[in-house]
Amino acid sequence: MAAGVSIGALAERTGLAVSAIRYYEEQGLVHPWRNAGGQRRFHRADIRRLSFVMIAQQFGFTLPQIRAQLDQLPGGRTPSAADWARISVTFRGHLDSRIATLQKLRDNLDGCIGCGCLSLEKCKLYNPDDVAAAKGTGPRYLMGDRPDVP
Repeated sequence: MAAGVSIGALAERTGLAVSAIRYYEEQGLVHPWRNAGGQRRFHRADIRRLSFVMIAQQFGFTLPQIRAQLDQLPGGRTPSAADWARISVTFRGHLDSRIATLQKLRDNLDGCIGCGCLSLEKCKLYNPDDVAAAKGTGPRYLMGDRPDVP
């Protein structure tokens, strides 16, 4: 096997702490091997993999979601343009949904700022007798559920 990249070099290149790289290893996001001296060695492609992890986390993806995508990539090689295109299709749907939710939240908060809770019956948080609980957890009406639809 090639010499690989040391954990220190990987940390320096990605900006991640060594402890974070070890954590990502425990989570199955990178798969180093040990050299004859027992030191971890990483593939050069792990620089891109860990950079992808950092970006995906900023977009709000969980480590299991990220791992599911990375598990589809062949280990030990730099992902190709086709690999990244496939991942982006999957992530695009999640991102579009999150963007729509954030826009809805922003628009509803605009109403809250002007409301001052003077008209509770129009408030998306108004939930007499907790009837929204039947629809699930969280602020159901802010999340898009309507009080008039069972």
